Amino acid sequence: MALRALFVDFNSYFASVEQQEQPALRGRPIAVVPVMTDSTCCIAASYEAKKFSIKTGTNVGEARKRCPGLVVVEARPSLYVDYHHRLIAAVDACLPVGEVQSIDEMCCPLRGPWQNPETALRTAREIKARIASTVGPCLRSSIGIAPNSFLAKTASDMQKPDGLVLINDKDLPDCLFRLELRDFCGIGASREARLHACGIRTVEQLCQAGKETLRRAWNGIEGERIFALLRGEEVERPPTQRCTIGHSHVLEPKYRTIPLAEAVLHRLLQKAATRLRTMGYLTGGMAVSLKFLGQGRWSDEIRFLETQDTLELIRIFGLLWERLPAFTPPPLAVGVTLFHLTALTNSTLSFPSPKPSRTALDQAMDRLNECLGKNTIYFGGAQLALDSAPARIAFTHIPKMEKERTILPRPGRP
Repeated sequence: MALRALFVDFNSYFASVEQQEQPALRGRPIAVVPVMTDSTCCIAASYEAKKFSIKTGTNVGEARKRCPGLVVVEARPSLYVDYHHRLIAAVDACLPVGEVQSIDEMCCPLRGPWQNPETALRTAREIKARIASTVGPCLRSSIGIAPNSFLAKTASDMQKPDGLVLINDKDLPDCLFRLELRDFCGIGASREARLHACGIRTVEQLCQAGKETLRRAWNGIEGERIFALLRGEEVERPPTQRCTIGHSHVLEPKYRTIPLAEAVLHRLLQKAATRLRTMGYLTGGMAVSLKFLGQGRWSDEIRFLETQDTLELIRIFGLLWERLPAFTPPPLAVGVTLFHLTALTNSTLSFPSPKPSRTALDQAMDRLNECLGKNTIYFGGAQLALDSAPARIAFTHIPKMEKERTILPRPGRP
């Protein structure tokens, strides 16, 4: 069975970028955070910090207790996106990049001479060397090579940091037995529980299970795909349908009042509406959530006729906001999610439309903000929160930073 995939995973990516940019941080435990407050969580940790059990999701206050010498750095999304594109170019110069899976992961198909194990390993080393020479030595990567992309990704996690692991067909499945079930992409807590219910508690048992058992564990044909992937087969996956578009934000201390939290939510909603149109979707559902200081949270959702009209979404948000209890603790974090998405090309609009069309208005606002910088034009509900909720990088969404840039006036101009 031929090698078909080479997977590149950049180690502690955000923290590594900061160490590359700031030599004084190299060799030191650092944590990257979305906002400078101890009540938020770490979104990345350097390997020096990981030695203190600090990882993504660790509360910053707790992280400081575990590591008194921890350096906390506020995230710089535009910098990480810039490095992301430089890394793609470095990898692509050695081997064509087939799929960018996230800000710190990419997969390259292996064809022709690259399917030879020695050639594949030599190319992997060339990738590492080129990254070090053209992007920076702090940007270490773990590379996995295997008969399919699923196993290549698995291999990239088997040796960190700066690893290089090749899985050949003759190595399967024994080379996987030392792993835990949750080391495989797609197996989280709930899937692990379903596997346990099917009598599967080890990777060896997973590899030995039949198609019907795995189909039952995955509640469908995905179990058969897993069966094939574990044996090194390449499986064609059906096109995916995006389920949600949304933004969440931990509030800076100055925004921890209900009126200012509302303004931040307006800003998040307007950003989500722009993304909705850019990606070509309509939404028929909205959820809003607040997490309070201390403990407790409030959330609510509503369904409505599909739309991508910002003003209509603002009106619907107002209906949800009216349901917020009158007496609440100070808010710590807010979030808004648009769900029940339908591709614009697959939608059937009502005729006559029950609402006036504002498509031209939305398009004009999107274009002005893209050309002249964010907040060039916006709806007034966000007025008090224009400097809040900067761009964030989700696991699978890499923002277009030109949509987030602020263009300063030229000297001598207002």
